[in-house]
Amino acid sequence: MGQIKYIEQQIEGLDGRMQSVLVHIGESPLAWLHARGMLTARRYAAGEALRRDWERAGLRARVTMHWDSAPRQGKRDSGAQPADPTLTQMAARERFDGAIAAAGPGLADILWRVACAGEGLAAAEKALGWPTRAGKLVLTLALDRVADWYRVP
Repeated sequence: MGQIKYIEQQIEGLDGRMQSVLVHIGESPLAWLHARGMLTARRYAAGEALRRDWERAGLRARVTMHWDSAPRQGKRDSGAQPADPTLTQMAARERFDGAIAAAGPGLADILWRVACAGEGLAAAEKALGWPTRAGKLVLTLALDRVADWYRVP
């Protein structure tokens, strides 16, 4: 078993004051928001469904070698064609694209940053040039639309 790692971060509390908190670095931003009552179970489930489809579709950046295209033992053909995406990957990509389209162009940016890329809400707001707390409102609207698209009860 690995050791759970925490980092200290400064966040703005509900009262508007900055406070120091320990953040479990293995926890997703959506899980963090849900655990603190800032996201309903429906919105959290919708965000997790979107993230799962993003990962299943193979859209996550790779940091290691992709071995699917390696030549088989005994073959020296350097022109190996990349493997075709699986049906599972293609279906996940279609669901992901549909969910992002359902969220809409003005809402999809923060949705992708927080749910898929694992960016914290404050970092996403800053990267998008939005005022503090605007991201939470826009994220909840996007998650509501995605929940409708995924038919989350």
